[in-house]
Amino acid sequence: MARTRGSTRRAAHVRHRDGIADRRPAKLLQGAAGEDASVLLLGLEDLPDECWTVLAAAGIGLARVASASHAIRALSVGAAEVVIADARKGPALAAAVRARRDLASAHIVVCAALDSPHELREALDAGADDVMRIPFEPEVLAARVAAGLRAARLRDNEALLRSLVANVPGAIYRCACDAHWTMQWLSDEIEEISGYPASDFIDSAVRTFASVIHPDDREHVERSVMDGVDAHRPFTLEYRIVRRDGGERWVLERGQVQEAGDGRRWLDGAIFDVTARRAAEQALHEREIVEAQLAEVHASRARILEAADRARREIEGNLHDGAQQRLVSVALRLQALLAGHPELAGDARAEVGAILGELRAGLAELRDLAHGLHPAVLSDRGLEDALTSLAHRAGLPVHLHTALPAERLPTNLEAAAYFTVCEALANVAKHARASRAWVNVERRDDHLDLEVGDDGVGGADFRSGSGLQGLRDRVAAVDGTLAMESRPGAGTVVRARLPIDSPGVRG
Repeated sequence: MARTRGSTRRAAHVRHRDGIADRRPAKLLQGAAGEDASVLLLGLEDLPDECWTVLAAAGIGLARVASASHAIRALSVGAAEVVIADARKGPALAAAVRARRDLASAHIVVCAALDSPHELREALDAGADDVMRIPFEPEVLAARVAAGLRAARLRDNEALLRSLVANVPGAIYRCACDAHWTMQWLSDEIEEISGYPASDFIDSAVRTFASVIHPDDREHVERSVMDGVDAHRPFTLEYRIVRRDGGERWVLERGQVQEAGDGRRWLDGAIFDVTARRAAEQALHEREIVEAQLAEVHASRARILEAADRARREIEGNLHDGAQQRLVSVALRLQALLAGHPELAGDARAEVGAILGELRAGLAELRDLAHGLHPAVLSDRGLEDALTSLAHRAGLPVHLHTALPAERLPTNLEAAAYFTVCEALANVAKHARASRAWVNVERRDDHLDLEVGDDGVGGADFRSGSGLQGLRDRVAAVDGTLAMESRPGAGTVVRARLPIDSPGVRG
């Protein structure tokens, strides 16, 4: 491109024949020419550089290009906003520029001789923005270029606005502050939200925007918007709209009032679809309610088991201190009776001996019953000694391995571990037909791990009886987990993991 700015800056003003400076062209360009304003000249070689003096005087850069392709290249890199071309090259340039969306802001002016009106029509038909006859006055040139620069920048701003609107995930609007929220301008995103095209709402041509607001929310919308309008502050609100298909969508609207200066008030803002967010919030709220209910159920179950364990301890204590002591006292008196009356007949002595034997058997059963309710050794000496006693009383050989801390574990955790092992060994004795069993109890980090296994027939199932299900409930009450492996012919292994620090575990 051949630059002509330097050759024309020497003339500050265009002068009339009487020598007085003509400032009118400069005033026309005032405000239109920015710091980087530039004009391309295509053709027009017959016009002298002095024709363009008014542009250079206004600080507008000038560059000559040899062809339409050179002009398009310059426009594509932002080297100019306006092109002034002759009638030979202008129509082809205009058609090429209009075929490219990235050059939509370019302003094309085509020049032709006074006696060639058909060339000017051809240029306009090809897509030129303006035409100018040759020869032209400086003020005509200034007016055409000023209009072109303004038009080019307006198109740039419109393109920027369209790009911003297209990338906003919501509907941008301007509406009247009236009862119907009559839309003056509304972006196409509203169709994605409501199912209705934006054109339906412009000037309320087909329907008002108020008509798609959910009936139950209209009063809330009007009150919230007008509160913001009256206070001259932005407003933000959420409400429902009824879609074209009858469905409901939650929207978030943000906007503010603009005074038109003629007494009218406009609302400018944006509407966003927040249905997914509202659904997620509702789901989270419902989940929190369910979790709270489950927590209460869990706490209730833990309290029930704790109460049951406490009742077991009380019954065991009452049996030991009450009925058991009475029966022991009766047995001792019978023994003393036999020892103090050797003269008793043989059949009488035999009868008293038989009664004493039955009494001793009853005492043994009572001790076993009391021990099964809640062994005193568990309360007095802890889990390890209680498990040792349990293994000794089992109906088959039991190998016991424990790795427990020196300090006592929480009371209900010890009870849960003890009765889990107790119930598991009872199931082995009743159903497994096993020759041996093993029990492993270890503390690992913040858990107590239990394992009870046997070499019996296997095939156990949680659905087969209440015993295993009772185990599962007992373990779950302290936030533990229970698992079982029981293949037919390969024995059964029950594993429980009990958390030591848990809301269900109490000291």
